[in-house]
Amino acid sequence: MNFSPIETAAHWLAEARYAVAITGAGVSTPSGIPDFRSAGSGLWKKADVLAVVSLSHFRRDPLPFYQWLVPLARSILAAEPNPAHHTLAEWEKQGIIRSLITQNIDLLHEKAGSQHFWEVHGHLRTVTCTHCMEKFPALPILAAIPTDIRPPKCANCGWVLKPDVILFGEQLPYKAIQGSLAAVKACDILLVAGSSLEVYPVAEWPSIAQQRGAKLILVNRTPTYLDGHADLVLHGNVEEILPAIDAMIRTHALALSNRHAH
Repeated sequence: MNFSPIETAAHWLAEARYAVAITGAGVSTPSGIPDFRSAGSGLWKKADVLAVVSLSHFRRDPLPFYQWLVPLARSILAAEPNPAHHTLAEWEKQGIIRSLITQNIDLLHEKAGSQHFWEVHGHLRTVTCTHCMEKFPALPILAAIPTDIRPPKCANCGWVLKPDVILFGEQLPYKAIQGSLAAVKACDILLVAGSSLEVYPVAEWPSIAQQRGAKLILVNRTPTYLDGHADLVLHGNVEEILPAIDAMIRTHALALSNRHAH
């Protein structure tokens, strides 16, 4: 019997022993958050990346970083999870997805109801003082930055606050990286959704999973370097494809229950 790609993905996920999902910026673009690399709209195309989002430049002068970040933060403040986020959260509740790894900093997985996830590039949940290391909730502080944009200061010591996102030249969060890599090595199905797979170390994790026997499903609007090596590739909008897979999983589960009833 020939199955469609949607049916195949649904069957694999429904039967998985330990499925893991990796998400990138493409999961959040339908929520109105611009990505970093798409032609014409990618945030990297509109800024001198190293001058804006490197740790060394931030330490010398944080103003260009905040001038770049604040419009993005306002998009994040206004954003709501889309069907892709909700589907992944529902799969976690059902035990279909055992671990979620995200390259996004926008908190939308949490907002959709996901509880067990690794944020490998940091997040906009908190900011940290660059001197006394005190942490504060990030979104109220970012929302209060005036239109003439000045870097926010610590209420305790007056030094500049830095959002807990990972800048170029900054060490990745050890716990998140180790937890993510352990999940990748343990999985039998790895679903990569909305990621261009251009940023390491995440870009090499699908290959690690496959080397350990996992099936790789790629869902993305544009091709990735791994399309020719993946077990299943679905090109299109993640906010449409993931719910379609979910609907097929529900059909598969119903068919199984009917079979068992007879």
